[in-house]
Amino acid sequence: MLFQHKIEPRCTYCKRGRPLEDGQVVCPKRGIMSPSGSCRSFSYDPLKRVPPRPTAAPAIPAGSLEDFTL
Repeated sequence: MLFQHKIEPRCTYCKRGRPLEDGQVVCPKRGIMSPSGSCRSFSYDPLKRVPPRPTAAPAIPAGSLEDFTL
């Protein structure tokens, strides 16, 4: 499935959470939290979520290009 309907709650992309400099998140409900933490008042903010980078395609070895020519 390309888009998930149910997002796993994380403080990193909660509307209420504000990032700190040392990788932690400040929550007005719970205080200082870890980025992977969550609480019952989680509210998803899609603009805070950064999708994972796509994996790079494997490099073609230099000698194998002749194998694919006609």
